[in-house]
Amino acid sequence: MILQLRGVTKQFGGLTAVKDVSFDLAKGEILGLIGPNGAGKTTLFNCINGVYPVTKGTVTFLGEDVTNSPTYSMAHRGLARTHQIVRPLNDLTVRDNVIVGACYGSKRMGLGAAADTADKTLEFVGLAPRSESLAGSLNVAQKKRLEMARALASQPTLLLLDEVLAGLNTAEVSNMLATIRRIREQGVTIIMIEHIMHAVMNLSDRIIVLNYGELIASGAPDEVAQDPQVVEAYLGDPELAAQLLEKEKEEDGATGNA
Repeated sequence: MILQLRGVTKQFGGLTAVKDVSFDLAKGEILGLIGPNGAGKTTLFNCINGVYPVTKGTVTFLGEDVTNSPTYSMAHRGLARTHQIVRPLNDLTVRDNVIVGACYGSKRMGLGAAADTADKTLEFVGLAPRSESLAGSLNVAQKKRLEMARALASQPTLLLLDEVLAGLNTAEVSNMLATIRRIREQGVTIIMIEHIMHAVMNLSDRIIVLNYGELIASGAPDEVAQDPQVVEAYLGDPELAAQLLEKEKEEDGATGNA
């Protein structure tokens, strides 16, 4: 297993944001992490990559106990992530943003190697034509790709994707899903938080579901979509509940087949 969580709990004072979460992640897997707003998904990411110290429990990455390791240590070990709210270095070029990712990633590259890696990565994600543009000039979809490129340039073994599809139109979602599949084909294991249900259900090998910080379901997408606890958790959002209930009836459209 590339990643193992055992009893991970995160409390903020009297608030328990993540409670006793345990799961295993196999190498090469795409794991979907879903749940209603406020379920603790991003907090769990922050516990995995060292942004927040866990209150209880353990995180094991590549066979080593990395519980509460600092974020730079996790990056050096081969874990990268994107953020729900994109965080480009707006006053640097697109290329320089990606060079930063390569310099501070698992290989800790020098500037020459980092520049070569940045060029290859920007070609991979489709941003090569904008490489000399300032990052702040990009649109939302391009900034999402830049965020992903910076993470990929760090040469990760495990990539955490936090709502990379949010704010994208149908064509952009389709293109991003195709990119995620190609990332997996390169041997990178992926956990993705996502609210676009038909996309995450068609892309993921397995789904885990959080609600009020607790893991309430885990399994194949079809199984999870029919789990009564999952449906109940989403009833506060009728659209998402309907997407889950109708999952098996959906045909693979442009998004699913990207």
